[in-house]
Amino acid sequence: MSDAVRPTLAASAAIFRDDGRVLVASRTKAPSDGLFSLPGGRVETGESLREAAVREVMEEIGIAIEIVGFADHAEIIEHDLSGTPLVHYVVCCFAARWLSGEPQTGPEAGEILWADDALLGTLKTTQRLPHIVKQARTVWQNS
Repeated sequence: MSDAVRPTLAASAAIFRDDGRVLVASRTKAPSDGLFSLPGGRVETGESLREAAVREVMEEIGIAIEIVGFADHAEIIEHDLSGTPLVHYVVCCFAARWLSGEPQTGPEAGEILWADDALLGTLKTTQRLPHIVKQARTVWQNS
């Protein structure tokens, strides 16, 4: 296996407002281009997972958050037609509380929604998003 397909560590956040809605954004880049997901990205060397989630949310959508706990993880693995792995991300997903700012679209975040469970159920999302949001909601409610 080449270095290009080794697992990449990333962090994301399920961000909740006081009314229980969660922030989701459509991805504008591969992997999962066009699907709704949680904001996040790669962990930089020397950065904790929590620090990475907070930084990535600020960079991608421009809001300040407070991490309240770990929710779950997701793996994004895509293969070419011959079965050779093209990408492999391990994403550590946190539950977070919105602190300030209004989310803005950008190079990595297309449409941004504050979604309740009913709306979330109608969106095309990354594979484990509904499960991770459910786990994160429990963490957020107990924080």
